[in-house]
Amino acid sequence: MNETTIRLNVQTKKELDSFKQYKNESYNELIRKLVYIVRTCENEPKLSQKTIKEINEARERIKKGEFYTESEAKKIFGL
Repeated sequence: MNETTIRLNVQTKKELDSFKQYKNESYNELIRKLVYIVRTCENEPKLSQKTIKEINEARERIKKGEFYTESEAKKIFGL
């Protein structure tokens, strides 16, 4: 995989950090999610409002620790 370095203003980095869902989330993951959201908003504006609401609700659940780990989900579904 090819990689590159980008320069960010300190304030931009702080704003990006506020969107991280977990401490070790990479900036690549974060930016890819943001790109996905923007594309969804452009292509399906009505769906995008619902999607943004659902993303925000999910982020709040994650912050509260209300989620299942992969291993917990596998147990629940018998995998």
